[in-house]
Amino acid sequence: MSKPRSAPGGGEWQYHPRSDHHSKVACWGILFDLLLESGVLRKHVASGAVIFGVNHEMTDFKHNRKKDLDMVLARPRGEAGGETFKGLVDKYNIALSTDEKKRLAALPDIHRGIVGSVQAALEAKACMTEHGKARPRLYDELNSSHETIHASADEAIAVGFCMVNVAEVFRSPLRKVASKHKQPDAAGSVIDKIHEMPRRTKGGEQGFDAISVVVVDCKNDGSPVKYSTAPPAPAAGSIYEYEIMIRRVAQLYASRFTSL
Repeated sequence: MSKPRSAPGGGEWQYHPRSDHHSKVACWGILFDLLLESGVLRKHVASGAVIFGVNHEMTDFKHNRKKDLDMVLARPRGEAGGETFKGLVDKYNIALSTDEKKRLAALPDIHRGIVGSVQAALEAKACMTEHGKARPRLYDELNSSHETIHASADEAIAVGFCMVNVAEVFRSPLRKVASKHKQPDAAGSVIDKIHEMPRRTKGGEQGFDAISVVVVDCKNDGSPVKYSTAPPAPAAGSIYEYEIMIRRVAQLYASRFTSL
């Protein structure tokens, strides 16, 4: 995120609320880490048993409500082709370290294709400014995501990701002025709301199967975006810690979808 990019309405910004670039990159990173963590998933990808979809529409079978999920892992319906996971690095201008490039090169590539039965669905959200106004919207959007995922496919792993900004000053692309935040209270209030999100431990329940919160310091003024581990960021070992989320998704995938 430290590198500004062209955004809707002109100009270059590190974050723009009318662009879904941050969500796409976040989902790419989650899938990258999941591939590194899960030997079962790597095996399925290598055999062509699993493809990915972007902005995939899922339908709540009970209420016939539709919602686009940022990224899904699924059985292919027909032949996969076109884009590949590794090809998205250039498409999304994802910056990787030398070590990350080597690790990516060693992974089997996964194709984008027509989605069949969904194994996992990811929804990524961000709260960068106006935290008080964003809290209810953020909660509603995330809550409707896991509801739609499980009402479409109860066995699918519903994964939530939320990035929260802890910067005291944020340059808004829409207001063209800098907004000031009372931190860390503003970020903490959003994270407290996410803690209210339902979580599930078995099929048939409502809630996310795995969810994480990542806290960043992003002023959106071209200065480097920093990853924050200080409170109110999740403590090491917390169920909301990113690494814990990745491990949980890998374990759930192995237990639910070993044989495809």
